[in-house]
Amino acid sequence: MKLKIADLALDGTDTVLYINTLIEDAIVHGASDIHLEPQREKTRVRFRIDGDLSTVAMLDKEGHQGLITRIKILSNLSITERRLPQDGSFTFEQDEGVDLRVALLPTIYGEKAVIRILSRERYKLGLEDFDFPEETLTRLRSIAARTRGMLISSGPTGCGKTTTLYALLHELNREHRNILTIEDPVEYKIEGIHQMQVNDKAGMTFARGLRAMLRADPDIILVGEIRDQETAQTAVRAAITGHGVVSTIHTYDSYSAIIRLLDMGVEPYLIASALSGVQSQRLIKKLCPHCKKKGQPTRQEMAMLHHLLGEEISIQLYEPAGCEHCNGGFLGRQVISEVFEIDDGFIRLIKSRVDISELRIHGKNSGVRTMLEDGLGRAVRGELYLPDVIRATQSIGGEEVDG
Repeated sequence: MKLKIADLALDGTDTVLYINTLIEDAIVHGASDIHLEPQREKTRVRFRIDGDLSTVAMLDKEGHQGLITRIKILSNLSITERRLPQDGSFTFEQDEGVDLRVALLPTIYGEKAVIRILSRERYKLGLEDFDFPEETLTRLRSIAARTRGMLISSGPTGCGKTTTLYALLHELNREHRNILTIEDPVEYKIEGIHQMQVNDKAGMTFARGLRAMLRADPDIILVGEIRDQETAQTAVRAAITGHGVVSTIHTYDSYSAIIRLLDMGVEPYLIASALSGVQSQRLIKKLCPHCKKKGQPTRQEMAMLHHLLGEEISIQLYEPAGCEHCNGGFLGRQVISEVFEIDDGFIRLIKSRVDISELRIHGKNSGVRTMLEDGLGRAVRGELYLPDVIRATQSIGGEEVDG
């Protein structure tokens, strides 16, 4: 990739120009994060693009502290504190502006900075912009349309859960609804929605903010993340008492979200009464449409594809090539997902505290399309690289990925 910072010499006096150019380069090339990493003799600069980190510059160590100081000034952080982690944020004014979240970590060679780029355009997406299968989109909207109950979006960090819930809130945001959120952090400000920021030092936790919301006549509540028993129980009770609740939870797949709530000590009958549906997702690098080339599936891959997608399906896979338009054969990322509504069968299983395998069997018998099946379908259509799909879903229990 051609970067403007490649033409700049950092000598300690031009840190303002260097940081501005670095952020511009990251935005132009679609990076989600910038890493400034002090090493023994150099400072390594890396961008995370389409989920992968790549080195974009190696700088002389002498200029490192100047860059960190400039980032601290922009983020209103202490420039004298170098022994403790610090978190902050600032806005980079380009076009409509980009919000940046900063994390500083003390390491043995100096302070490491990670700047997360929170493009406002990313949070203006509607559900239709995610290219969900029609069945998934219909189920999500059906769950969200209910006047009470809880929808959970699950998955590991960085899979796009929060972005999906913001898209859902955009659809639900109407004048006749009172929508409240408690988040850590508030990543995007939505007009017409009342958002609260978690502040553990001040005693504003998820659970405390959620309890306060219940006294403020809410219709829909977004809980940024269910982390502990108190938050889980409060969110479940809010859903039971007639409120719409949407939240995220860190689990590998949708079925595991139910097990996590049970593990947190929420009674099965409460979960069965409160939960309306669960959605889970991953972000997979998309093949560049300009240079992707035809690939030849192995015998094992063919067997797996026919087994999961059907014997009658026509199979043509593609591989990355690389061109001036993309990053090593990939351009952007695509959501693969699974979603299910809580029906009478799920309710009976939850109340019985069944093993997760029984939840998966019921989902399969009910026609729930798994993330693996969604990803394989997209690979067959030439959108995704098959090994990436398998790699992203192989940690999910109950999935057959090896033929």
